[in-house]
Amino acid sequence: VQLQASGGGLVQAGGFLRLSCAASGRTFSSYGMGWFRQAPGKEREFVAAISWSGGSTYYADSVKGRFTISRDNARNTVYLQVNSLKPEDTAVYYCAAGALSGYSDPSNYAYWGQGTLVTVPA
Repeated sequence: VQLQASGGGLVQAGGFLRLSCAASGRTFSSYGMGWFRQAPGKEREFVAAISWSGGSTYYADSVKGRFTISRDNARNTVYLQVNSLKPEDTAVYYCAAGALSGYSDPSNYAYWGQGTLVTVPA
């Protein structure tokens, strides 16, 4: 599975973006998908995840109520709608595939995209 993240950019505080992660491979619909982020000088952290069917979603406390993860298995794409952005949301956002459980643990994902940068100036 190859993952291509896109949709990042520079946005003012309070603004929004929609991040996309397009996957290649016929097994996309079998995998749980996740979004992680890494800010400069910080460790990679869990943001959101969605089960293979889309029936279950999981969020970090810091983004609950502001971010929404969804997937379209027909298009092999997972999305992250990011609203009410804050300067502390500035990071490179990575999508990942392959988790069947333990969605917040990056070691449970077998495949990673290259990341897309989200910048929210203070």
